[in-house]
Amino acid sequence: MSSNHKQLVWLTFFSIAMGFLEAAVVVYLRYLYYPDGFRFPLTLMAEKVVITELLREVATLIMLVGVAVLAGRTARQRFAFFLIAFGVWDIFYYVFLKLLLGWPESLLTWDILFLLPVPWVGPVLTPCLVSLTMILIAGFMYCRGLQNPAGGINFFEWLLLISGSFVIFLSWTWDYFIRYQGRGLISAEKSISFFSTYTPQTYNWWIFGLGELLLLSSAFIFFIRTRGR
Repeated sequence: MSSNHKQLVWLTFFSIAMGFLEAAVVVYLRYLYYPDGFRFPLTLMAEKVVITELLREVATLIMLVGVAVLAGRTARQRFAFFLIAFGVWDIFYYVFLKLLLGWPESLLTWDILFLLPVPWVGPVLTPCLVSLTMILIAGFMYCRGLQNPAGGINFFEWLLLISGSFVIFLSWTWDYFIRYQGRGLISAEKSISFFSTYTPQTYNWWIFGLGELLLLSSAFIFFIRTRGR
């Protein structure tokens, strides 16, 4: 097995372990704040717990970036390793939650996905699809990198990636930024107050689908463009 493949294997093991660690933290939080099962609206947490959660999310991203930088040899390989680490981590996070808590009940169960810079909300299926897309993009980049280390993503492909990511982010924060934009909910205090009474009803799948289409278009354009090199 080549050194690149060994790094990829260990990166995958690391990401799975991180997924379990993240799930374990959520198990503790749910026993404390949701003893009868997780549901919306969210239970108000102590200020120190909220701050700790925000810092934990930052620490998680730093760990994923750090391991990708250490494992990769080129900028493209490091980016590919980050996408793989993030995708595997996120998918196994839900796998372990299902094993430990029997949650989510289905892939359409609503979840609070992230808290920075504002809370992201969506069905569990959506981050899982995005994670699979990230792994697909990373796979294309990794394989093409072995064939042609000098090649890379061009400007148009980056534009599609960034645009798709933003559109998907918008689908997760749609209620927060669009439907409630006139209520002055940008401050942390008002955001917490909002989510203590907020129960999501419908998800804008059209926006999410557009974002996924942009991401996949970038991946396949890159794959076709670099074919045969």
